[in-house]
Amino acid sequence: MRDVALHTEMSREASDAAASQTVPDSRALTTSDLSLTIDQKPLIRDVTLSLSPDGITMVMGPNGAGKSLLLRLIHGLIPPSSGRVHWGGRTLSDDLRRDQSMVFQKPVVLRRSVAANVDFALKARGVRDPARRDALLEHVGLLDHARQPARLLSGGEQQRLALARALATEPKVMLMDEPTASLDPASVLKIEQIVQEARAKGTKIIFVTHDLGQAGRLADDVIFMNRGRLHEYGPADLFLSRPVTQEARDFLQGRIVV
Repeated sequence: MRDVALHTEMSREASDAAASQTVPDSRALTTSDLSLTIDQKPLIRDVTLSLSPDGITMVMGPNGAGKSLLLRLIHGLIPPSSGRVHWGGRTLSDDLRRDQSMVFQKPVVLRRSVAANVDFALKARGVRDPARRDALLEHVGLLDHARQPARLLSGGEQQRLALARALATEPKVMLMDEPTASLDPASVLKIEQIVQEARAKGTKIIFVTHDLGQAGRLADDVIFMNRGRLHEYGPADLFLSRPVTQEARDFLQGRIVV
């Protein structure tokens, strides 16, 4: 595979900005030679990356590219085989992970009411506040369903409930693994609005998607993965209009990427 530019000017500026801060910003991600091998099969290969602490970073690429694995590695859900993950210049730890939340493609809901699902997330942080719970449910459009069993919600409603639980922890970073896949357009629109509002309040969003339209609507910058490698990283408008690598051009034009 021919060499590609993995370190863009954006990466260098983000790294310099993070290093120059008196108090490191725990929303700023840096990985160094991050790799994952399972059963002697390399799944993530030498990913070195620096992300700004602001905005929405979209992770894109074909099926099997390693997008979801990358999210799990940087959140500490699985340990890397080699390499490092730093948030704000600090090695990933339980304390740092407390400032993060993750939303999965298939929402996880508890066998209890909609309100009790949010109460559970708040209680885990030592908070008992019905008013805050109701404000979160109203924010995601579920206050009218507060007493309903969560598992009777539609798929889009369950995903909004998962978002409410994630936001209950007031995360500095929110990792989202294709949260709108297979949802109806109205649910997609509502979730995108919630994500944009979180971004506006200072939450760093790292969002896996296959949806080019969604990337155009939401992304500030884009990571493009293929076969476990980082192929491109840069501003969304440049990636979507003038990708550097042939693999990215094929992906954007709907061709099979090998």
